[in-house]
Amino acid sequence: MSDSPTPRTGAPESDRAQTARWQAFAICLGAGFMTLLDVTIVNVALPSIETSLHATPSQLQLVLAGYTLAFGLALVPAGRLGDVYGRRTLFLVGLTSFVVASALCGLVTSADWLAIARFAQGLAAGILNPQVIGFIQDLFRGPERGRAFGYFGATIGIATATGPLVGGLLLAAFGTEEGWRAVFLVNVPIGLVLLPLAWKLLPRRERTGARVRLDVLGSVLLALAVVAIMWPFVSSTSEGGASDGAGGEAAGSGSGAAVPWWTIAVGLALVGVLVWWERRVSARGGLPLIPGSLLRLPSFTFGTAVSTMYFLSFTGIWLSSTLYLQQGLGLSPLQAGLVLTPFSIAGAYSASLGGRLISRFGRPLVVVGIAIGVVAMVALDILTGLVGFPAIVFVSSGVLVIAGFGNGFVISPNQTLTLAEVPPRDAGSAAGALQTMQRLGAAIGVSANAAVFFVSLEESGGDYTHAFDMSLRLVAGIMALALVVALADWWRLRHRAHEDATESA
Repeated sequence: MSDSPTPRTGAPESDRAQTARWQAFAICLGAGFMTLLDVTIVNVALPSIETSLHATPSQLQLVLAGYTLAFGLALVPAGRLGDVYGRRTLFLVGLTSFVVASALCGLVTSADWLAIARFAQGLAAGILNPQVIGFIQDLFRGPERGRAFGYFGATIGIATATGPLVGGLLLAAFGTEEGWRAVFLVNVPIGLVLLPLAWKLLPRRERTGARVRLDVLGSVLLALAVVAIMWPFVSSTSEGGASDGAGGEAAGSGSGAAVPWWTIAVGLALVGVLVWWERRVSARGGLPLIPGSLLRLPSFTFGTAVSTMYFLSFTGIWLSSTLYLQQGLGLSPLQAGLVLTPFSIAGAYSASLGGRLISRFGRPLVVVGIAIGVVAMVALDILTGLVGFPAIVFVSSGVLVIAGFGNGFVISPNQTLTLAEVPPRDAGSAAGALQTMQRLGAAIGVSANAAVFFVSLEESGGDYTHAFDMSLRLVAGIMALALVVALADWWRLRHRAHEDATESA
């Protein structure tokens, strides 16, 4: 059940066919860049949104949290829909919806409508992204797939790095009062260029005549579980982030509203019901939302665990770093952005390099990348207590370059290893499940990092260096756990290779 031409498996491939594959991949990268740029570019526009729409902190919270929640709950169902009905169809639906939602975001006249439009934008991004990874699975094999994931990782790094800078430039060009609209409307011309190219260049689905039905109840159960588990984390984090962006106060001060942690228990219970239901669907010969065969693939389960733990660790560093640089050291938002940008640039370069190396080195490359990250976090923790201002600004940027280099050896190479044994018919579902766990890890990580930072800040009487150090230790500790999981998978692979060699002998 493929919707792409068969990639090279040993038979000669014409130059025209190879060019067509890479052209389709370029369209996927363009769409992925647009959706990822939108994640970071909006944070810069929060003060402008507050001023123009007279938005309250709770409304700004919904603008941020709505996108995150919608993105997370759409990933797995959209991935499965791509497996069943064709990735090209879902890609075009997602891209069209994203362009329309972006236009609505830029044209709304109230904060409530902006929150609704952002939710729609998140759904569209959640529909689109699993198709990108699914196409990579379909279009490439072997070392080429590693390179493709490397380029995808570099795209993530570039989008992350340029988002705040592009947002700042748009706000400067169009003014603080209405500049936030340009932050959303910039997606429209990009999307309008990509749409006809996607229609022409993306491979069409091969007709099989098979009739399949989507697991609707499973999709509903998963969506409810994702929302219930993620809501306490995105609501507490977004509330703090909104406060910081809009009012200039320390993020996390919030409004004093209680965080609904009880919804996590509800979400876990729903996961249990989902597992029971998916087994029932499989037993009856149906098409489950998440195939049980995926969970029986050690490469997928270990890779997903590594990815979840790693996202849980490093994503939280951005909030504490920004607060430390701006409120602790007194840097402007632009200066703080310039300090942090080298991390993403280094990560983009090493992701491309890692994509070329992963087929040669395998899991050890990911182990090295995580180890570099742990060492960098520990080093930065030590150096912040030894180096004074302003030298610490340059030292921090330099250490983050090293961490970024390690980061590029983790995310894309690990994605390649995680999906290596997944059959093409399940590529969308697997990509959606992997990205959902990444979003969940990121939401928990940011919330946990914010909690540690602000508790430490309060206990130390406003010592930002101490608070930053404590958040670095949390990041290093969780990252070390990801390293343990990666080492366990490496040991598993070595043990299997030894057994295979023994049987052959």
